[in-house]
Amino acid sequence: MTLTLPPAPHDETGAGRHLVDAARWPDVARLPPASALRTSIARRIVERAFRRLPLRVRTGGATAPLPHQPQGGAARLPVLTLRDPDAFHRRIGADGLIGFGEAYMAGEWDSDDLVEVLTVLAGHVDELVPGPLRGLRRAWVRRRPPSDLNTVEGARENIHRHYDLSNDLFATFLDPTLTYSSAVFASLPADAGDLPAAQHRKIDRLLDLAGTGPGTSLVEIGTGWGELAIRAALRGARVHTVTLSREQRELALRRIADAGVADRVTVELCDYRRLEGTYDAVVSVEMIEAVGAAYWPAYFGAVRRLLAPGGRAALQAITMPHEQVLNTARTHTWISKYVFPGGLIPSREAIARESAAAGLRVVHDTGYGDHYAETLRLWREEFVRRSAEVTALGFDHAFLRMWELYLAYSEAGFRSGYLDVRQVVLTGGERPGEDAR
Repeated sequence: MTLTLPPAPHDETGAGRHLVDAARWPDVARLPPASALRTSIARRIVERAFRRLPLRVRTGGATAPLPHQPQGGAARLPVLTLRDPDAFHRRIGADGLIGFGEAYMAGEWDSDDLVEVLTVLAGHVDELVPGPLRGLRRAWVRRRPPSDLNTVEGARENIHRHYDLSNDLFATFLDPTLTYSSAVFASLPADAGDLPAAQHRKIDRLLDLAGTGPGTSLVEIGTGWGELAIRAALRGARVHTVTLSREQRELALRRIADAGVADRVTVELCDYRRLEGTYDAVVSVEMIEAVGAAYWPAYFGAVRRLLAPGGRAALQAITMPHEQVLNTARTHTWISKYVFPGGLIPSREAIARESAAAGLRVVHDTGYGDHYAETLRLWREEFVRRSAEVTALGFDHAFLRMWELYLAYSEAGFRSGYLDVRQVVLTGGERPGEDAR
């Protein structure tokens, strides 16, 4: 089943840019300055790439196909519709993939199957730009702004910009556990009714990997809305969990009290770098992506410092190929601009290197990216179904399209294999002989 938000209301050009609130979305409401040369080059690159990809491209209206179709195929191909081709190519000429995302927010392109189009693009990411032109990449991309650095103050602001949007917003598409990370399903494909049990299965696996049981002292880096802390406390653990999101902390405290474990869980508004003490177990779920490469040594150093002798750290982390980490570490992307400021997805190599430098050893490493693709599909479909509720919370159409693109873009990353998600166990080296898989 494919669910997609309705396209933005269009003006005579076929786009909805004139309806975008310029105060909230200034770079979406107006076209960027771009030279005719850059726009022309971008058009040639895009049209060349589209001709080689297994998708159909339509321009103007929804019924006028461009002759950019691969040979020999009666199979159904996803359709990308250019509602304002001139604006689309101008944005890409000026800002590359940031422009691609802003063009979607402005309604300058649409798709009958957004995830499939993005999966095609993600699966052919290395082929989109001709080899001789890849060396010019730096001329097309923007560097991350200094304000995105995850200093102690910067991290607080970056977390606020995503996680403090509204607890009610996240509740529209997450399952009742309010777990905002990949689930582990009993079987695939899954349906929405499977999601709460799949989230508990994921949490329980991490707690098992960390050796959590009665009397375990556990610190969690990144509280979320408290579900992992609750399940750890129900096992008899004593939990100290930290977050930088005030909204998440307030709701987590209520949920922990409602679960009857407030006497065993402390929720602190605290940066992980300022944590003190030692613990039998450290657990951190999809938090390293918000740290930034400059602070990976501080993150793994904190994990090592907090881990008592013989203790175990269980991390869940999204990963991408190491070459892409190197390409994007300093690049300002659409995701870093609009969704996760200051964030960077690590590679397995980066995790292994940075953890080893901190005196930690990887003793377990398993991935299940196909489960994240299913998790994101369920979130996206629920978000689209309840888009009227999101609008009632005060979020406009540009936000709806931004969030749909974010969820679809992420799902496509996992479906194409460009992204993975892994559960990793680290020790301080006190447990020789364990297998690293």
